[in-house]
Amino acid sequence: MANVAVVGSQWGDEGKGKIVDWLSERADVVVRFQGGHNAGHTLVIDGATYKLALLPSGVVRPGKMSIIGNGVVVDPWALLQEISTLQDQGVEVTPDTLKIAENACIILPLHRELDAMREDANSTVKIGTTRRGIGPAYEDKVARRAIRICDLADRATLSAKIEGILIHHNALRRGLGREEVDGTELLDSLCAVASGILPFADAVWHRLDGLRRSGKRILFEGAQGAMLDVDHGTYPFVTSSNTLSGQAAVGSGVGPGVVGFGLGITKAYTTRVGSGPFPTELHNDTGRGLGERGREFGTNTGRPRRCGWFDSVMVRQAVKTAGIDGIALTKLDVLDGMPELKVCVGYSLRGSVIDRFPSAMNDQAAVEPTYETLEGWSQSTRGARSWADLPATAIKYIRRVEELIEVPVAMLSTSPEREDTILVRDPFQD
Repeated sequence: MANVAVVGSQWGDEGKGKIVDWLSERADVVVRFQGGHNAGHTLVIDGATYKLALLPSGVVRPGKMSIIGNGVVVDPWALLQEISTLQDQGVEVTPDTLKIAENACIILPLHRELDAMREDANSTVKIGTTRRGIGPAYEDKVARRAIRICDLADRATLSAKIEGILIHHNALRRGLGREEVDGTELLDSLCAVASGILPFADAVWHRLDGLRRSGKRILFEGAQGAMLDVDHGTYPFVTSSNTLSGQAAVGSGVGPGVVGFGLGITKAYTTRVGSGPFPTELHNDTGRGLGERGREFGTNTGRPRRCGWFDSVMVRQAVKTAGIDGIALTKLDVLDGMPELKVCVGYSLRGSVIDRFPSAMNDQAAVEPTYETLEGWSQSTRGARSWADLPATAIKYIRRVEELIEVPVAMLSTSPEREDTILVRDPFQD
């Protein structure tokens, strides 16, 4: 049995929530390994809708162990609110079903404030962050001044670490003309939230080792998408963590050999939220139609997503860098009724043909897509549960996508409902 890492192969919002939920029924453990509560997942189960941000998608499944790994940055106030919301919906979330890595770093209110201050500043580069403090929290982590979950257990240690972090942040705030953070108030607020968080704290790496040795199936759940990776994405218009399957090991405390099959969630067209390059973006009725039919609005932010044609160059690059062995193709039904479809099969950059997405920001903004036109289909694919239910032209579109990105379609999603899924290749059996 292979453990599975699920990652997005585009700019996020590919429909990971539904696929992870579908797979979590076959898994014993679901692990979030990077990002924070900027990653929204919407699950539709038996007519009930669950909107998750920080919790692993498996948390809504009885009998599953959910784990937030050390690679995640945790806003304790947001987490407790999310748990409370789920409990109001009848989902049981207890320290027996949810574990949080004791060495995970904490998002503080000052991180959220700094995020917003920077985004609002008169800067030539607008990243388009969610303003939830994710980036500043990761900055403090790599600068070795972060406050971690385990620090909540000792007021004296917590007080000393707050003093250290405020040396940096209050200097920043003075430079930005903002009021300094009161260390005593911050200490009191963290102590107040500690009793709600600490029962979930655990040595996650140790627990995962035991679960793996006992033969449990582990599903590693990523957030955002490969092209938002801080190293391999459209830098600087990226998130602040590594979003690739390699991070599943580092962000949860297991060896790389534990992560088996890499499943890339891939939308049948392309969307992006926030700023940054987008070669196949459509500024016309076709793009707006994709957005309307696909209900392309951010789960957490409500921001409308930019829409465009499928970009095989970008996805193929994500396949290589993210260690993707097969894809789950989602939202095929959004393309229903379109007489013709276009797929980006290459780029031109200042007159030269290239087969990859360049690293330099100016080059990323300058690439122009080369399209191949495919025949669309008039029949509905929504709710299809077998290849026999799909129009021949839809199958032809899927096969061409497989050729271009150089990996097979392992799963196909034809609606938000979890049952409307065609399994071609079982990732857990690979």
